[in-house]
Amino acid sequence: MTLSDDAARTYELDRRHVFHSWSAQAHLTPTVLTAAEGCYVWDGEGNRLLDFSSMMVNTNIGHQHPKVVAAIQAQAAKMCTVAPHFANDARSEAARLISERTPGELDTIFFTNGGADAVEHAVRMARLHTGRYKVLTRYRSYHGGTETAVNLTGDPRRWPNDHGNAGVVHFFGPFLYRSEFHAQDEAQETERALTHLARTIEMEGPATIAAIVLESVPGTAGIMVPTPEYMRGVRELCDRYGIVFIADEVMSGFGRTGKWFAIQHFDVVPDLLTFAKGVNSGYVPLGGVAIGPAIAATFAERPYPGGLTYSGHPLAAAAAVATITAMHEEGIVDNALDIGTRVLGPGLRELAARHPSVGEVRGVGVFWAVELVRDRATREPLAPYGGTSPAMTELVAACRAGGMLPFVNFNRLHVVPPCVISEAEAKEGLAILDQALSVADAHTVDAR
Repeated sequence: MTLSDDAARTYELDRRHVFHSWSAQAHLTPTVLTAAEGCYVWDGEGNRLLDFSSMMVNTNIGHQHPKVVAAIQAQAAKMCTVAPHFANDARSEAARLISERTPGELDTIFFTNGGADAVEHAVRMARLHTGRYKVLTRYRSYHGGTETAVNLTGDPRRWPNDHGNAGVVHFFGPFLYRSEFHAQDEAQETERALTHLARTIEMEGPATIAAIVLESVPGTAGIMVPTPEYMRGVRELCDRYGIVFIADEVMSGFGRTGKWFAIQHFDVVPDLLTFAKGVNSGYVPLGGVAIGPAIAATFAERPYPGGLTYSGHPLAAAAAVATITAMHEEGIVDNALDIGTRVLGPGLRELAARHPSVGEVRGVGVFWAVELVRDRATREPLAPYGGTSPAMTELVAACRAGGMLPFVNFNRLHVVPPCVISEAEAKEGLAILDQALSVADAHTVDAR
């Protein structure tokens, strides 16, 4: 099948004029997408693909949810834009709905355009609140593409942007499958990772550290779910030394893990919480920072030196109101937890038992990673850290041929469908993965 005339024109103009992120432009052959609905998208050749990527792990409510589309249309008919220094009903209601779902007293909401600038502002708030500059964050993390956020990031996307002057110190977080601490079980991994973090704080000087930034569950870096004991240990270290604890919920928030926010799995309340993506499923760009009372009080009489033209843009805020309302009324957060518990988790573990290319599966809700290896005994990854491989390229092609839009990073395939996915759709995806993983198996030592 070939591209339709309209799709061919779209592709031609894209390659002539569009500059894509994170890419060498000369080597791109982007897929043209022409339509979407629910958990499916259609490409320029007319193929229907099950979206097991949620685009960029952000369409939590699925594509073209009619209530959200209608809310955007209604808001556009009433007021398309408003400056941030005015009060606006859509922004006010979005802030109320978000604050009702954040843990603890994170009741003040600062709106941004997306996740990266939410992290930028959270770090700025922490630095101004504490009068300190250094920020600690873990290796194997991603916090955004802007200057501070990309330097906070603990994966190879940071390297070309890192000049060692951002005030960021990285540490190793818990990841038992590839433990840096020679741990034998989760309890050891937790204890040793916390000891490592405590020593890092001591060696850097507690009085120099403004914040620790952690993805509550790391996303693109591998969906390594920490133990509650680890997250409580981080909270205790922050309390001990007066360090601001920033929970990055840009990817893990708004139902992705089967809770409104992933940190609610751990019974921990951060000082600041960043969000974006699932807050309105990316229908209109929106992010923000949920601010606790101590930091909010810092800026009660002292002006906060930051802002943006589109803070709480009414179209984005209206989309957030409709998204959160629909998620509540339709039980979408509970659905994510149920599908993960009953279907995706057991199904992925069954695939791991059959496919020698699967080293580990891990996750929660509709937030799972399949760790692909060449050798289960040595855990040699199927692609190098920071790169790809022919095996991964073939795996992606097999997923696409089977009717799936996958999400891959390095040697991992992430299973991250919309939170609205049905049991039948989840099983459809698992069946496609079952076939595609046979391609990966051909690259393992067992195939020789």
